[in-house]
Amino acid sequence: MKAVRYVALSLAAMLFLIPFYLVLRNGLATEQEITAPTWTFWPSEIHWENFASLFSNPAVPMVRSMVNSLVVAVLQTAGQLLLCGLAGYGLARIPYRYSNVVLYLVIATLMIPAAVTFVPTFVVVSTLGWVSDLRGLVIPGLFSGFTTFLFRQYFLNFPRELEEAARIDGLGHWGTYWRVVVPNSKGFFAALGVIAFVTSWNQFLWPLVIAQDQDSWTVQVALSTFLTSQSIDVTQLFLAAAVSITPLVVVFVALQRFLVRGVTETGIKD
Repeated sequence: MKAVRYVALSLAAMLFLIPFYLVLRNGLATEQEITAPTWTFWPSEIHWENFASLFSNPAVPMVRSMVNSLVVAVLQTAGQLLLCGLAGYGLARIPYRYSNVVLYLVIATLMIPAAVTFVPTFVVVSTLGWVSDLRGLVIPGLFSGFTTFLFRQYFLNFPRELEEAARIDGLGHWGTYWRVVVPNSKGFFAALGVIAFVTSWNQFLWPLVIAQDQDSWTVQVALSTFLTSQSIDVTQLFLAAAVSITPLVVVFVALQRFLVRGVTETGIKD
């Protein structure tokens, strides 16, 4: 059975890696090789100069776009972990009269299509003068009803014994959260952090509308400039895609163990 599992996992890994192979293979080839009627596993000659062309292209500020995406993704991830974590803990552990009403309102926001709130959000951001500004890209994504709900469900199952011990030592809700709950929930925080980072990094429509100035483009907006109704720069598009997913791969590899632990995390350290 172990051999069968290894074979199955190897096949699954190969299927998972096929898109990465295609993106890298096409990014290091010429357009003629990409569109050729016969397929070759690897380009006859690897064109490393494609990287220089990509990063020196004056029409697409690739480095600036990567930095903008990184800043937006990091800030939104940190904001969601901070704000949604506090909100979820409050809904799970702090009793007050309208806690259920607040919870239902948070859940109700998950039923509202994003298209409904898109225009009102843009009007608010535009009124504040945040168009082509990192504030307009970051602030609307600092809070998530879905992340709040996940935190609330997690904290409901957090061992009360640990919190009661903290209260005996004189800690209130604030101190218990930061000194007991958070240190014993790193796996769950990391798991949601990975999801929030990937989601923020892959956003396209909102940055496309808000980042009207080239200096405020995110990497997804930069990628879209290689594909227009007039022309398609196939080689640059594939290579830019390969470069753009590098931070996601690094984050995933660094925190992949937390993705599994976050599902079964109980809050008790061994």
